[in-house]
Amino acid sequence: MAAAIGKKVLDEEWLAARSTEVDLSGIELTTTNPPTSDQSPWMEAVVPGTVLATLLKNKLVPDPFYGLENESILDIADSGREYYTFWFFTTFECQLSTDQHVDLNFRAINYSAEVYLNGHRKVLPKGMFRRHSIDITDILNSDGQNLLAVLVYPPDHPGKIPPEGGQGGDHEIGKDVAAQYVEGWDWMAPIRDRNTGIWDEVSLSVTGPVKMVDPHLVSSFFDDYKRAYLHTTVELVNQSKSVVDCSLNIQVGAEQEGDIFLVEHLQTQHVYIPAGSHVQHTLPELFFYKPNLWWPNGMGKQYLYNVEITVDVKDYGESDSWSQHFGFRKIESYIDSSTGGRLFKVNGQPIFIRGGNWILSDGLLRLTKKRYETDIKFHADMNFNMLRCWGGGIAERPDFYDYCDIYVWQEFWITGDCDGRGDPVSNPDGPLDHDLFLLCARDTVTLLRNHPSLALWVGGNEQVPPDDINTALKKDLELHPYFETSTNCKHSEEEISSTWKDPSEYLDGTRIYIQGSMWDGFANGKGDFTDGPYEIQNPENFFKDDFYKYGFNPEVGSVGMPVAATIRATMPPVGWQIPLFKTLENGYVQEVPNPIWNYHKYIPYSKPGLVHDQILLYGTPEDLDDFCLKAQLANYIQYRALLEGWTSRMWTKYTGVLIWKTQNPWTGLRGQFYDHLHEQTAGFYGCRCAAEPIHVQLNLATYLVEVVNTTSEELSNVAIEVSVWDLEGACPYYEIFETHYTIQKHSGDYKLLEPYKKNKIPLKITSLTFIRGSSYEVRMHIENKSEEPNSRSLVHKNHVLKDASKNFGMPPSEAVDGVPDRGKGTSLFPKMLGNFLTKASGLQVAEINGTGTGTGVAFFLHFSVHASKAQKNDEDIRILPVHYSDNYFSLVPGEVMTVILNFKVPSGITPRIMLRGWNYQGGHTVL
Repeated sequence: MAAAIGKKVLDEEWLAARSTEVDLSGIELTTTNPPTSDQSPWMEAVVPGTVLATLLKNKLVPDPFYGLENESILDIADSGREYYTFWFFTTFECQLSTDQHVDLNFRAINYSAEVYLNGHRKVLPKGMFRRHSIDITDILNSDGQNLLAVLVYPPDHPGKIPPEGGQGGDHEIGKDVAAQYVEGWDWMAPIRDRNTGIWDEVSLSVTGPVKMVDPHLVSSFFDDYKRAYLHTTVELVNQSKSVVDCSLNIQVGAEQEGDIFLVEHLQTQHVYIPAGSHVQHTLPELFFYKPNLWWPNGMGKQYLYNVEITVDVKDYGESDSWSQHFGFRKIESYIDSSTGGRLFKVNGQPIFIRGGNWILSDGLLRLTKKRYETDIKFHADMNFNMLRCWGGGIAERPDFYDYCDIYVWQEFWITGDCDGRGDPVSNPDGPLDHDLFLLCARDTVTLLRNHPSLALWVGGNEQVPPDDINTALKKDLELHPYFETSTNCKHSEEEISSTWKDPSEYLDGTRIYIQGSMWDGFANGKGDFTDGPYEIQNPENFFKDDFYKYGFNPEVGSVGMPVAATIRATMPPVGWQIPLFKTLENGYVQEVPNPIWNYHKYIPYSKPGLVHDQILLYGTPEDLDDFCLKAQLANYIQYRALLEGWTSRMWTKYTGVLIWKTQNPWTGLRGQFYDHLHEQTAGFYGCRCAAEPIHVQLNLATYLVEVVNTTSEELSNVAIEVSVWDLEGACPYYEIFETHYTIQKHSGDYKLLEPYKKNKIPLKITSLTFIRGSSYEVRMHIENKSEEPNSRSLVHKNHVLKDASKNFGMPPSEAVDGVPDRGKGTSLFPKMLGNFLTKASGLQVAEINGTGTGTGVAFFLHFSVHASKAQKNDEDIRILPVHYSDNYFSLVPGEVMTVILNFKVPSGITPRIMLRGWNYQGGHTVL
């Protein structure tokens, strides 16, 4: 039976073995002696993945993310490259008909490989960030059963890890075109195999006589975005020995409500292709009137069209097909004259950048679509609008970009520490093979350029690429003249079509190239070290005019302690010891963490001489749970203040900020808003609050109340409601005002919170659960039942209906796809139930009785989701990830709010939901 036209991914039933333990050649493995899963030394392999991921899956190495176990794994510097040189083997079925062709594709291998198929050998050249495609048409077995073996070699210069560690080890990895974090960083332990493996997708692509290669889609706009054109160029390859007459078809469709799909354009063009030749063909542009635009998170919907291109060959039929989701949008950036910072515009609207630095999803390159989906949704939940893919990491994968509804700054593989500085001083000329670097860069551009979320290319982290590479990248990534102009779209469509080369004929042509992360509108714009700082700060400092001098900070970082349950899950009991607090002569306190925390790159909550310990502000912690709870409070305040400090001077001083960093690719203890297990820190919700599109904030330096509007619409006829509460639930001050307002500054002593833990406030929690298969949506309606003060009648904008049955009787919200804002009541749930709901539980009510005075603020409440029954050894199993509409919140007397939880439950597990808080530390099961 003939193979179907299209792509087949080979991601199952791979085996692996260390090359030194296999006595057979690649020819023998793929002809007379194929391995089996029960044959030593062969084991189940992780593909896509790495050697270390495979060894871990088979429990042949300890978990490098747990405790100090990474120290027990043999490093490639000590073992030699042969130790991590591995065979990967699989079988596949493919039987072709007449005039069919098939390519074997490797989207990325680290670092080089030999491929054997049915006894035939092919060498894959070096480079971690390049695609490989092999025409295997003539070497398939006639019976359709095919044997594939791949011998993968590690990077040429894996380097050694100095005893003191450091940024990028001894920097030898910088001589290769590979990820540089693998020798370790100040947030990451070394990766022992340096990520050797088939780390991205392997596939077969079956075509007829003609195949398409790397279509390029570009949109242009005119008349204030009322008119748009879609430009398309595609490379056509005639694999036959005669001239072919082709019909090249392009179809553009838009998804409507429900399952309706509307085809907006359908165009066919005839093309003749000489025998055995490659032809770059540009299609006539397609006209759109008022297309739905793609906006980044926080500015509008990420509207996507589906573009399908097929090529039909006369007397043969469909020969190849390609499809891509495409967003109509225009992004521009320039150096703002008033701030000196780089200013971005999207579809003509300025966008104040609030985002973060991204390393990669997982240090062992276990890059799954499920994990990417969660990662990106978490960033959207925080109201971020940009991610910077840091140069010491990877060129992110198409799956990452598929999920991105925020803008991405993609860096190439240059970092200052490994490419010109550091201790020891690294090679100043970048990788040894500059041609290889440029080949990988161009291939990366081609791979990613059709994604609307991709915003700009940057040459390197805190470093400019070597002169010849930098010059070549500037030339390769030059802008089409249309994209050099302002959003007024001055040029006519006729100029684009007749005067200039079509935009889709460029390598990219639509996005700027910046030579380094501290150049041209970032930091001081000159490459001096003017990013950072990376330590705990007094929260009020972020609001001061002298905190940061320049318009756009690409890196500013701080703490990131996870919750206590994560520490217990990722460290043995000896690692549960909290830091010692050592008082210095100057009165400041120095934290002394245990060795395991040090190994996991813990960053303290004090900076002796400048910042008093932010945990001790709330009292001396008693144990791990108490320490982590106070750390979450510090996390929340630290990151909320950071973003509010930047937006306080939006456009007058700053154009944007990127936090270092948003997440950890391993179990690190710094710079993260969620941990590697996908549990959010309270800093997550501090960011989410501070970065909401319309936000009221307190300037901690001036104590003025400020209103921030980052939407494109002007606010008018609005008033601000301010209420000040004490812990006992009294409201000594309440006012509604329309002009600026000043609140009296607090003394900064928060130790009264410590005894307040004993004052448990009565709560009523009403819940409704919607279930579809393994997916749960739970609405928790929480009310502070303590008595409201009699002195005033307060209007709380974040109240929802107190009649829970009215609120909960409505269908599930859009929270599955987007986290709703706190306090919008029934307006959160406008959609009809549709086919989402297959089962809904009845209303359940849980009540928590008060203790102590029983009156006051329910402080710093947070939910978590667990398995209903403890597993072996009474282990408490958390269900992760969970998407919360809010968490780490407080309720004043009489206040009511709804929190929506979305999560998936493993088979056979019934979830239970716990509520904890400052004065609920023991935890309460509320569902």
